[in-house]
Amino acid sequence: MPFDGLRVLSLESRRAAEIATLIRNNGGHPFVAPSMRESPLEENSHVLDFGDRLLAGEFDMMIFLTGVGTRALHKLLLTRFEETALLTALGQLTKVARGPKPAAALRELKLSIDIAVPEPNTWRELLTTIQGREGKRIAVQEYGRTNGELIAALRGRGADVTTVRIYQWQLPEDTAPLREAAKRLARGEFDVALFTTAIQVPHLLRMAAEEGVEAEALEALRRETAVASIGPTCSEMLDDYAIPTDITPTHPKMGFLVKEAGEQAAGVLQRKRASA
Repeated sequence: MPFDGLRVLSLESRRAAEIATLIRNNGGHPFVAPSMRESPLEENSHVLDFGDRLLAGEFDMMIFLTGVGTRALHKLLLTRFEETALLTALGQLTKVARGPKPAAALRELKLSIDIAVPEPNTWRELLTTIQGREGKRIAVQEYGRTNGELIAALRGRGADVTTVRIYQWQLPEDTAPLREAAKRLARGEFDVALFTTAIQVPHLLRMAAEEGVEAEALEALRRETAVASIGPTCSEMLDDYAIPTDITPTHPKMGFLVKEAGEQAAGVLQRKRASA
């Protein structure tokens, strides 16, 4: 059996029962904690307000922090605004890509990148790179979490900063299983963590923070747990939290993820735990 009795955390919501069965069929002991629910459009009304201001020419610069957030922002704005007008308005701004993933998302939209932040693409490099070029009216695209240090630093330079936080998904109505998952992870009670959607990462770590175990949960994911990501957007979010992706399936499908994680987990655990 691939997992051979390993303890497997899944954060799947819509297909929770299905992934639990897949894990069992592959020899694992599943703990499935639903981690999200779809966010209604009205909960993103601030994004649409941003769109009104964007088309009115109220910004000089926009900072794009993540690729998945850049794509989600575009998708949300298209629910109200015409694409040509949006791209024209964005084209008139100084566009800052924090790293290669938001840069790729901007190129998909055929938008130029005016400032590319060099590696390691942290908020510190971002501040250094834009110094003297930022203007006074800055929009910052966020997804999953707020970078308070970046926002404070920009405002400390005298900028008028508008954060544009995208909520494609909210926490589930019942967060008890997710809180329990965070606590068990922090105690080292999982061997494998499966991520099937990017937003599962910040939701899990938000619960860990609220339970006072965020540092321990992050340490477990980085050093003690085989981390499997279904594809690039999940891996991007994991990378934002400095969590290495250990396993990526050959096809971005749940069945492949579970099967290949089962086949590779033992080797990953041996390497990670030996180096730790």
